[in-house]
Amino acid sequence: MNIPYENVMMPVIVAVISILVLFVIRRIIFRFLRRWVEQSGTRLGDIIVSSVGTPSILWCIAIGMYLGLDVSEAHHKYVVLISRIIHIIIIFSITAATANLTGKLFRNYIQKTDLPLPTTGLAYGILHGVIYIIGALIILGALGISIAPLITALGVGGLAVALALKDTLANLFAGIHIMVEKSIRIGDFIKLESGQEGYVEDITWRTTRVRMMPNNMVIIPNDKLSQSIVTNYNLPEHKMFVPITVGVGYSSDPDQVERVLLEEAWKAVGEVSGLLGESEPVVTFIPGFGSSSLDFTLTCQVREYMDQGPVQSELRKRILKRFREERIEMPFPQRTVYLREEKDWK
Repeated sequence: MNIPYENVMMPVIVAVISILVLFVIRRIIFRFLRRWVEQSGTRLGDIIVSSVGTPSILWCIAIGMYLGLDVSEAHHKYVVLISRIIHIIIIFSITAATANLTGKLFRNYIQKTDLPLPTTGLAYGILHGVIYIIGALIILGALGISIAPLITALGVGGLAVALALKDTLANLFAGIHIMVEKSIRIGDFIKLESGQEGYVEDITWRTTRVRMMPNNMVIIPNDKLSQSIVTNYNLPEHKMFVPITVGVGYSSDPDQVERVLLEEAWKAVGEVSGLLGESEPVVTFIPGFGSSSLDFTLTCQVREYMDQGPVQSELRKRILKRFREERIEMPFPQRTVYLREEKDWK
């Protein structure tokens, strides 16, 4: 069927002009909204504006196409086709805006309320995926495609997909299990069964990323991590106790040694970064009688795992200096070797 030239050009011109005008109006509105957000400082306003930025471009295109279609005298089948395209654009843009808005509100709410729920890439991805799946089902419904047979086909084919993607699905569900259990969270300092240790950077749909102290990244499949023995130094809290073993000579007075250790520990509180005084330092005569020394253990509380090294180093220097002032001996390991001469009886 031949379509008259004027029947095509007029709707196209109307659509193009409408889209350009709407782009200008959109630009003015967003400039005003951004200025208002900067002046008011509202986090919610900034989230909404940033979430609808890209989808609003599709809204302008859809409205322009609708205005062009309204003045068109094209055949009914072309009108139906273009109408469906417009519906698809609108539904997709609303789905994208909803996914962006929901994801940003989710992250903002968790960070604001300090809930023990990680805003990881896995949680964010699952939330986005659910919204986009709902949008896709709505689009199929708008196109007149029955969803029930599709769901049935997906159910039959899902078994084959599950078998083919067994490892991937295992990592996905292991990641969900880790998040729900909250045994490992973003920012926690953990030590793996293999001896590697570092801060948890992210928990994605397939792997967990741990940044080690040399600033290297260890990438662990979620399935392997869920089956490993992991030490979390931030559970049940960041504070932890650090033991410092000190050996003195057998001629030393144990009461004097205990008094000196406690005094130095208390003096260091407030002066040594990371050392806490919320829990009293404790000195115990343990391990006790060593091979060449009397061994004591000073236990102090530090702010977090990374503070134990600097705190131990500074306390050892202070203790050594104080022992020298108090003339408390710190002996070197000694061994007595007996030499036996064998006589020749022949």
